[in-house]
Amino acid sequence: MEIGQKVQVCRIRDRVDRDVADKLGKVGTVKGFKMTDGSGVGAVIEFDDNTATWFFEDELKAV
Repeated sequence: MEIGQKVQVCRIRDRVDRDVADKLGKVGTVKGFKMTDGSGVGAVIEFDDNTATWFFEDELKAV
């Protein structure tokens, strides 16, 4: 995964707020990366509605 790449949210591992859950199936752009709880790296995704949130890499697929 690279910055600027288009990705689709294909699953969500954990319970999340409704606004994040609504991103399931949506396509966004990788804007950066975030260290998670020490076991991995998450990707910060920006969507067409100018919202951004992070997801684990296994929750995303390239489009």
